[in-house]
Amino acid sequence: MNDTKQKTALITGASRGLGAALALALAPTHHIIAVGRTSGALEELDDRIKAVGGQVTLAPMDVTKPDAMAHLCRGIFDRWGGLDIWAHTAIHAAPLSPVAHVDGRDWAKSVTINATATATLIPLIAPLLGTDGQAVFFDDPHQGDKFFGAYAASKGAQISLAQAWAAETASTGPRVKILTPAPMPTAIRARFFPGEDRATLADITKEAARLVAEIA
Repeated sequence: MNDTKQKTALITGASRGLGAALALALAPTHHIIAVGRTSGALEELDDRIKAVGGQVTLAPMDVTKPDAMAHLCRGIFDRWGGLDIWAHTAIHAAPLSPVAHVDGRDWAKSVTINATATATLIPLIAPLLGTDGQAVFFDDPHQGDKFFGAYAASKGAQISLAQAWAAETASTGPRVKILTPAPMPTAIRARFFPGEDRATLADITKEAARLVAEIA
């Protein structure tokens, strides 16, 4: 992106959790384009970003809808000409279950959101990042852990796509990074580990700041 233009950051999955924290951490230096399905949570994020002097464009959209995401990407190009950062945090956390008892609907939703949507978004967003932009994915490795089959398999597929893209663009750009956040007290974490002492987990605001330092 041209240094004379305002920097932009697209956050997919910005409604809450890590996505919202990253949006707030990037807001002092980037115009945030916040994508999420929960309008109320996005509006709350809007208030928080504006309270610290940042700028945000809300996009209450479903990342699994290719036409909607294509429309968004066209709008980003028309308004800003491209993107500096894409941080992909949208995720579906299927209920923990033995592999032999994984619900078919949960499996389909996991694959659609965690894998298929990622494969659809990459070719839409890559041209906006150009050679100098940066795409960031967030690993949560549970491959082989009991009861994590649906989540781990679909999340692992997402990370495999990101790893391949990173290798393919290593010498040409955009830069593709895969970061592993410390365990944080998110809603997804609470579903996986009910009863866990949340006081022992990383503060989400501080963890987002740490991750942004790795991105910058």
